[in-house]
Amino acid sequence: GLVIDGQTLNIIFQGGLEEKFLELTQHCCSVLCCRSTPLQKSMVVKLVRRQLKVMTLSIGDGANDVSMIQAADVGIGISGQEGMQAVMASDFAITRFKHLKKLLLVHGHWCYARLAKMVIYFFYKNVCYVNLLFWYQFFCGFSGSTMVDYWQMIFFNLFFTSVPPLLFGALDKDVSAETLLRLPELYKNGQ
Repeated sequence: GLVIDGQTLNIIFQGGLEEKFLELTQHCCSVLCCRSTPLQKSMVVKLVRRQLKVMTLSIGDGANDVSMIQAADVGIGISGQEGMQAVMASDFAITRFKHLKKLLLVHGHWCYARLAKMVIYFFYKNVCYVNLLFWYQFFCGFSGSTMVDYWQMIFFNLFFTSVPPLLFGALDKDVSAETLLRLPELYKNGQ
C-alpha cells in the first residue's frame, strides 16, 4: 500500500510528476491520500480516470469529500458525524463503512445481473413487436395502415415495459447474499 499526504501531492501536481506517481500507484494494492485538500482529492480521481481510463469509485463522509465524490464515476457517501453533504452529492449512501462490502459484492452483483437480463428482454421485446409490424405491412400492401389501435399500443408498451422491471427488481436474486459474501469472485463471473 501507499500512503501519501497533501504536501507530497502538491509537489507531484506542481512538478509534473503525474506519470511517475501513476506508475508507482499501479504497483500498489491500495493508495491512501491523507491530509489532502478537497481539490487534491478530486485531482487524484480525475488523473486516474483520464490517464488509466478505468472506472473510479470514491467514498467520503464529509463536506471536504464532495468534489472527490462528484469527480468519480461512482460516489458513495457515508452519513455520519460530519454531516450529510457527502451523502447528498453521492450516488449511493450507507450509514457505516462496514456496509460497503455488502453494497459492492451483493447489491452490485444483483444489479449487474438484473440489468444484463433486462437489456436482453427489451431487445427481444422490441424485435418481436417490430417484426410483427414489418410482416403486417406485406399483408396490407405497404399502405401505411396501422395494425393495432393507438390505445392497445400504449397498453402493450406500458405493460411489457413496466411490469417486468418491477418484478425483476424485487424478486430476481440469482445467488443468495450469504453466498456472494462468502465467494467474492462471483462478482467477476457476471462481467
